[in-house]
Amino acid sequence: MQSLTAAEENYLKYIYQLSEASAGAVVKTNDLAYKLNHSPASVTDMLKKLSEKRLVAYKKYYGASLTKTGASKAIHILRRHRLWETFLVKNLKFTWDKIHDIAEELEHVQSEELVDRMDEYLGYPKFDPHGDPIPDKAGNISLPNVVCLADAKLKKQYQLANVNDASDAFLKYLNKIQLKLNDKLKIIDKEEFDETLQLLINEKKQITISRDAAQNMWVRSC
Repeated sequence: MQSLTAAEENYLKYIYQLSEASAGAVVKTNDLAYKLNHSPASVTDMLKKLSEKRLVAYKKYYGASLTKTGASKAIHILRRHRLWETFLVKNLKFTWDKIHDIAEELEHVQSEELVDRMDEYLGYPKFDPHGDPIPDKAGNISLPNVVCLADAKLKKQYQLANVNDASDAFLKYLNKIQLKLNDKLKIIDKEEFDETLQLLINEKKQITISRDAAQNMWVRSC
């Protein structure tokens, strides 16, 4: 099996995520540089290396996309990352705003036996603590049937299924307003001026959130 550095794995993972976010489009070099906080020149150098390993298809001044092999590797890196996040929350009692950076380090552990045993130990979870789908051993992903909260209907009952922004700041904000995954919520009012939402949470308390916050939350009907 082709050996990769942690940096190479990170590139594959973020190319995959950026491509998924834009419906499979080619990932532009500048977008990848911004995501990784690297210079465009260093990104170009890495893309050339990954192209030589036949993990990405790279075209100068245009961008990069993953090859079939590159996509498979990226999916398995995501699998490791999301299983570690699940383990950290479920078994080590970390809060969901503290796990991403730790999982960023642990995802590069190469033992597939360890990952498979952790998956079995956790009960083969389908989603991580942020609501992101966890690929199975074969690379299959169960995509949730969700809608963005900003586009959800008034007076309809939903359940918080996923957060699009897993940054510390956003997750701490959700902690502050005491909103977590699987909470039931209903939009009881939407401000016409700025689309601020007033929510009823678990049929008990009311909170107000901005459209920006709502755009980072995904809900499913319940």
